[in-house]
Amino acid sequence: MTPIDDDAPPLNPAESLALIERERRNVGRDLSPDPRVMFWPWGIAWLVGFAFFFLRFGPDGRVFVDMPQWLPLAVLPVLMIVAGIVTGIAGSRVSGRVSGPSNRQGIMYGISWSIAFTGFSILFAQFSQLLPEEKSGLLWAGGMVALTGALHMAGGAVWNDRDLFVLGAWTSLINIVGILIGPGWHSLIVAVAGGGGMIAAGIVGWVRMR
Repeated sequence: MTPIDDDAPPLNPAESLALIERERRNVGRDLSPDPRVMFWPWGIAWLVGFAFFFLRFGPDGRVFVDMPQWLPLAVLPVLMIVAGIVTGIAGSRVSGRVSGPSNRQGIMYGISWSIAFTGFSILFAQFSQLLPEEKSGLLWAGGMVALTGALHMAGGAVWNDRDLFVLGAWTSLINIVGILIGPGWHSLIVAVAGGGGMIAAGIVGWVRMR
């Protein structure tokens, strides 16, 4: 008689542990957003947006591409809004399948981003007019990038996500280098190393999920 499933011999301890681990990873993939969707929109936004700033507001006031001053000021925020919408939709689809502490952590973390960026924007708006134009731009760009790096590291610590923490540390490091070198170069460094770092983080996360 052909044995049915109930007649199958029980798994030995090693096979049982391997099965449990395999299923745990499958569940983790199902409940985790695609890293490419979470990082690539922001990476592209930084790469393109800060590249516009470098081309229009280069080092020592140099203009590499003659474009209206308002264009870089509009391109970067628009790209960041689009990135926020894309990642917000992707994150909400996953959080809808999760309840409990993890879901609350994600919501509180997202609120922290909004409140922190709003507070920094209000603060910088109070002082940016007192600075020369290039220093004012560096204040806004350097401050926002610094906040992004810090929040990434905080998220990595909360979820024990080494890749996210490393991305935050890398973002903070290249931001410090850019600030020290000065206006213009900061935009180029953040565009290439910051935006490129996020794109690389999406690739690494996707490969690990597979």
